[in-house]
Amino acid sequence: MCDKNCASLALLSILLLSGVLHLQTVKALGSGCKEVERKALLQFRQNLADPSGRLSSWVGEDCCRWRGVSCNNRTASVIKLKLNNPFRDSFDAYEDDAGHELGGPISPSLLQLKDLKYLDLSMNNFKGFKVPEFIGSLKELRYLNLSGTFFSGTIPQSLGNLTNLLYLDLNNFLDQSNQIGLGWLSGLPSLKYLNLGGADLSKAAAYWLESISMLRSLVELRLPNCNLPILPIHFPSLNFTSLQVLDLSNNGFNSTIPHWLFNITRLSSLDLNTNDLQGDIPDGFASLNSLQQLDLSGNSFLGGRLSRNLGKLCNLRTLKLSRNNFSGEVSDFIDGLSECTNSSLLEKLELGFNQLTGDLPSSLGYLKNLRYLELWHNSFVGSIPPSIGNLTFLKELYLSSNQMNGKFPESFGQLSAIDVLDLSENQWEGIITETHFRNLSNLKELALNKQSENISLIFNISSHWIPPFKLTFINIRSCQLGPKFPTWLRNQTELTTLVLNNVRISDTIPDWFWQLDLTLDELDVAYNELSGSIPNSLGFRFPATVDLSSNSFEGPLPLWSFNVTKLYLRDNSFSGPIPRDFGQKIPFLTDLDISFNSLNGSVSKSICNLQQLLTLVISNNNLSGEIPRLWSNISSLYILDMSNNSLSGEIPESIGSLLSVRFLILCNNHISGEVPPSLKNCSMMDSLDLGDNQLSGNIPAWIGESMPSLSILRLRSNYFNGTIPPELCKLPALHILDLSHNNLSGIIPPCVGNFSGMKVEPPDSVKYEGSLQVVLKGSEYVFYTTLYLVNLMDLSSNNLSGEMPVELTRLIHLGTLNLSRNHLVGQIPTQIGKLEWLESLDLSKNKLSGSIPPSMVSLTFMNHLNLSYNNLSGEIPKANQFQSLNDPSIYEGNLALCGDPLPKTCSEIDGTPGDPGGDEYQEDENEHDKLWLFVSMALGFIVGFWGVCGTLIIKKSWRYTYFRFVDKIKDQFLTFLALNVVRLKREMLEKNGGGET
Repeated sequence: MCDKNCASLALLSILLLSGVLHLQTVKALGSGCKEVERKALLQFRQNLADPSGRLSSWVGEDCCRWRGVSCNNRTASVIKLKLNNPFRDSFDAYEDDAGHELGGPISPSLLQLKDLKYLDLSMNNFKGFKVPEFIGSLKELRYLNLSGTFFSGTIPQSLGNLTNLLYLDLNNFLDQSNQIGLGWLSGLPSLKYLNLGGADLSKAAAYWLESISMLRSLVELRLPNCNLPILPIHFPSLNFTSLQVLDLSNNGFNSTIPHWLFNITRLSSLDLNTNDLQGDIPDGFASLNSLQQLDLSGNSFLGGRLSRNLGKLCNLRTLKLSRNNFSGEVSDFIDGLSECTNSSLLEKLELGFNQLTGDLPSSLGYLKNLRYLELWHNSFVGSIPPSIGNLTFLKELYLSSNQMNGKFPESFGQLSAIDVLDLSENQWEGIITETHFRNLSNLKELALNKQSENISLIFNISSHWIPPFKLTFINIRSCQLGPKFPTWLRNQTELTTLVLNNVRISDTIPDWFWQLDLTLDELDVAYNELSGSIPNSLGFRFPATVDLSSNSFEGPLPLWSFNVTKLYLRDNSFSGPIPRDFGQKIPFLTDLDISFNSLNGSVSKSICNLQQLLTLVISNNNLSGEIPRLWSNISSLYILDMSNNSLSGEIPESIGSLLSVRFLILCNNHISGEVPPSLKNCSMMDSLDLGDNQLSGNIPAWIGESMPSLSILRLRSNYFNGTIPPELCKLPALHILDLSHNNLSGIIPPCVGNFSGMKVEPPDSVKYEGSLQVVLKGSEYVFYTTLYLVNLMDLSSNNLSGEMPVELTRLIHLGTLNLSRNHLVGQIPTQIGKLEWLESLDLSKNKLSGSIPPSMVSLTFMNHLNLSYNNLSGEIPKANQFQSLNDPSIYEGNLALCGDPLPKTCSEIDGTPGDPGGDEYQEDENEHDKLWLFVSMALGFIVGFWGVCGTLIIKKSWRYTYFRFVDKIKDQFLTFLALNVVRLKREMLEKNGGGET
């Protein structure tokens, strides 16, 4: 027993002694790094720019203790330099991070670090300096990371000398896209990790795969965004026997998926996203049994079907197939995913932004390991299957922007891990109760926006219910939460976003809500029936959006903290003036809409101090006074709408300093004077509406020369005179031109046929063009979201003369043409039938003559026509739309027109009884002429009598002069008459005498 104990004690003593000796050795060696390496590091630091002092610890004798420096414990040699920028985690340079970046030239003193194995300079900024060639001489390097460093030049060929290198990351390390070759890779036989993301490899496009396949030790290969247009379909000599991760995303591949990929049997991650890959997904993926991550999103599998064989990849944890054009039903595909023997390991499934259809199958509930499910932006229908409750690990569910129209299963209440629930932009129906939320204790974000304004989803929740969750984000639209303000919000003290838009609340916002001490970045309760006044106590964080539009709030305008940037208060009952210090209270506003209220007083000059302002809409109030004159501070203003107020005075010259303004809307005020020439500086103008004011002078010709993007020009109901400037024809985008109700004269310029915006079909996608009051078919309409679809020309109620220019018939997509109440003559152009999209045509109250052109029967979209009070003649057409245009008032006042719907038949025009060309018509016309003769004689008598006799009665000297003048004229007339009588008698005598002879 003693021998064993003694032996044990002896062995323990030896171990302790050796440990002490080892610690002493390490301590002795660690007391300081090699002097030559310390000096080399100081030289390296001396050349660097270090604005934040990240290398301030590089002092003292022991460089092994300096930040980012590691040494070998035995030899004290520097083996590691980890100098990456920890404050930047992406490849974009942000100004906020610029103070933490190292920069400047890399000193060759690093060559003194003979044992350096690890060098990381990533996420710094060496812009303007080339990658040093000497790095290729650091023979012991195993790890080199220069990603995101913005070096200039290209990859030095000397990197091919680093034969021991295992890890090379050059992802986005160049600040310019110089083409590079790959020949230097052949010198890196030990390389296991290679990342050349962002490098321009188009020069190596033909042989890139051959060059890289020589690196037989590669485990991870990343070549994203490398301008590789060719993905070889056939490659027999593939040597990627160790490859596990392959990233070829964001290149220009426009082929099918090559089959050689399926020979990389150890592949665990494959990323081919954001290319132009086509065709179907090959069945060969089923052979990649080790695959855990597959990303094929952002390609062009147009009409392709989702392969059921993907379900055989039972090791898959991430599957991304979004942003493709997959079509067909999804049931078979999800059934396949759920057939793995031991339940599917799938944690992340992305199928968004496709064209998938059908109901979601019950087999979805078998994917029990799902954490993230993205199905938004498809065409799924029906209800959510009750099996959704089996996904107890699910944290995020995105079903928005589909056509789902069923009810919510109560099994939603079993999703105890759910954090984000986005069910918006569908057509849900039914009732939501507390049961649907009973176990959602982790829920943070809830989005439930209905797709239509039709409210069919109702929240039936007790006023005493206390939710199990603490939401940070609520977005509920077009559902019924009301009529009372939801009391379950009382304990939601962590809210940062609250949107209750169009949820049928008819109530005041209770005091307890204002006392929740919330700090919001968005508050939207628009389109309800909320009333009462708004306190200024609510807190916001920058940048914040507040939308209280379309309610019945009253009182003065609420003024919140500096942090509000977007404020929408339109369509309420706010009253009083705009506060004088408005611009100082909320100085960072970018968007302000206080239209459709009862505000009065003048426009606060402080608004012109809002230097960040992009949109300013103060229309439809009772504002008066002049437009403020200081606009030069708001150089980025995009929309300025002051319409429908009582503003007066002239348009200030300083508005011309709004170089970015696209929409200038000042209509329906009392603005006078001429259009200021400074507006020609607003070259980005898209819509100019100065209608319904008291502006005068000529229409400026420079509008057509200085505003090339103008699509809407509305100057109606002013006092403009002169002619229509031909320069307006230089506006190719113009599709609404309204110059009606002015004093314009002259002809309609023939160049109006150049308006390209009235020749082309309106765009398919929605284009914002603001709002506009437009006269269509004799009635006024206000367009908001569909204004870009309106093509209109209105020149009515002027003094225009001449003929209708035949060039008008080139405007083949014109929808409304109104030339009424002018003095146009001649015939309606025979080619008017080319205006196939014309819906409304008004040529009334002109002097047009001739017949109605037969080509007008081709205007099959026309539903409003007025040709009254012209001099048109002949038969009214009967085909197509003219059968429905059967109101006689359309044609009245054209006495020579005949046929339905007029009572005059064309057979009577030839002179038969009742014919407009016969006696009855002549009698009617004579009676009409006699009436006007008598009226004019009476008016002439009155004017003549009182114009002459009245003055004679008043002034005596004029009376004497007048009668002397009358006597003189009478004598001259009698003398003239007597002489002519004598001359006539002589001529008659001579004629009679000659006759007898």
